[in-house]
Amino acid sequence: MTATRSALSRRQFIGLSGATAAVTVVGGCATNPVTGRRQLMFLSESAEISMDKERAPHQFSADYGALQDARLAQYVSEVGSKLAVKTHRPDMPYDFQSLNASYVNAYTFPGGSMAVTRGILLGMENEAELAAVLGHELGHVNARHTAQRMTKGLLSQAIVAGVTMYIAEEHEKYASLAYGLGGIGAGALLARYSRGNEREADALGMEYMTQAGYSPQGMVGLMDMLNGLHKRKPDLLQRMFSSHPMSSERYADAMAAMNGKYNVARSLLLGRERYMDMTAGLRKIEGAIKLLQDGDLAMMKQKFDQALVAYTGALRIAPKDYAGLLSMAKCQMALGKKKEAQRFVERAQSVYPGEPHAVHVAGMVSLASRQFAAAHAAFAAYDKALPGNPSTAFHDGTALEGMGRKEDAARRYAHYLRATQQGKEARHAHQRLIDWGYIKPAPAGHAE
Repeated sequence: MTATRSALSRRQFIGLSGATAAVTVVGGCATNPVTGRRQLMFLSESAEISMDKERAPHQFSADYGALQDARLAQYVSEVGSKLAVKTHRPDMPYDFQSLNASYVNAYTFPGGSMAVTRGILLGMENEAELAAVLGHELGHVNARHTAQRMTKGLLSQAIVAGVTMYIAEEHEKYASLAYGLGGIGAGALLARYSRGNEREADALGMEYMTQAGYSPQGMVGLMDMLNGLHKRKPDLLQRMFSSHPMSSERYADAMAAMNGKYNVARSLLLGRERYMDMTAGLRKIEGAIKLLQDGDLAMMKQKFDQALVAYTGALRIAPKDYAGLLSMAKCQMALGKKKEAQRFVERAQSVYPGEPHAVHVAGMVSLASRQFAAAHAAFAAYDKALPGNPSTAFHDGTALEGMGRKEDAARRYAHYLRATQQGKEARHAHQRLIDWGYIKPAPAGHAE
């Protein structure tokens, strides 16, 4: 293909360029596994699982990958598995991850892949609280809250041709903080449960945890911890509360359930001693994690000098912390110090060679340094490890453009445009395809 050939329309060119296929939307009614009632649902269970498998690995990597503390990671997975067999959908392919991200959060994808961050693990005090947070996320999966929300969204926007377009529109609102690592709608799948969804997930979580042998005090303790932390450091919970609306009513509801329906279960397991033992390694670097939280908040506010001080302090305490090293690399990039950024990326790769987040950041650093061949190699390596991220396609297209490989760059830009047509990156990609003659510009006053 060359620019001298007859130009295709935008839709024709993008459609021929090998982008990932959209998830199929299936219209019809389904039985809610929790309530037993029939309801309109555009996503089948197989579609939930498919979307989960496609997107969850990217979000987990954006949150700096799985904990390298294998003992703690296995412990979290074991607690989750104890709860999963008590749910309304015990045969879902549940996966319980503990991630290196320092912010306070827990989340799930619709097929049952869920995660807790280091930040929330440090905030909890016993195994029953861990069971409460995992039970809550299991509640979302079992009540099919994501499928319900997406069905309503698709109806309200009159979009029934595919979920991909809906996700693309949501992407801008919930973009990852990972500087180029968002991209495939993970944020859209995770964001904005309603208060009704949250109350139902709380109730289901308490049901599952008590059936698994945990005291309902764990749910009360979890709510108390989150509300207290929100009062002291509200910015720290901004991301969690954007997807999990919190209120004093939820704490009151948990108290009422513990003192009423689940009163006889109050004497069940709290598991403080075991929880403290399992999280001991994490607590040894608690000071570093809190400094990383401070640095992340400063980065969000574009106070890069403050972030630098926080990250420097964190790395003094934990010099081989993967998330700390990559956070410092991003901060150095923001400060325009590309060589320093490269140094921290290389250290991160040596600390956790199997985790692809650092590979993507290495590509971004090379791209900023105009080392286009190195950037292309990094993006190709990342795409091999975690295929399907359109953000990678865009940045790789930029690298290929810098190398003078217009045809390859055009295909990568077209791939990106199949996933999202919103934002400055999409505008850049679209304009390049027009400039190079691969697509026709829309006539004045007409949409494509």
